[in-house]
Amino acid sequence: MSQRDAARYGDLLVVLRHAPHGSSWLREGLDAALVAAAFGQQVSLLFQGDGVAALAKGQGPGALGQKGTAATLDMLAMYDIESIYVDDSARAAQALSVQDLSLACHLVDSAAIARLIDGHALVLTF
Repeated sequence: MSQRDAARYGDLLVVLRHAPHGSSWLREGLDAALVAAAFGQQVSLLFQGDGVAALAKGQGPGALGQKGTAATLDMLAMYDIESIYVDDSARAAQALSVQDLSLACHLVDSAAIARLIDGHALVLTF
């Protein structure tokens, strides 16, 4: 990947691989992204695996009263986090159509995911 490509992606890629409920991993990843953006970092998000479920419209609190992530997802634009990527195979495995997603996202395949990871100075996985 050229330096031009790396500059295109940004400083930080946050990979979100956990479901929105059952653990705090997804919320912690979103919080890390918001904090980095608040400090001027250019942040991209990649939803993979069970993390794709967080983008399903109509998310509410979990069965045990865990907070939903919809409010945090709604704040991403306020923090200029607009580079949002979704693993297309994970989306299909979750039986979600593009219209089912609550945010505008770029669908990516495994080759594009490799380029994303390579094109960021720092990658955090949650």
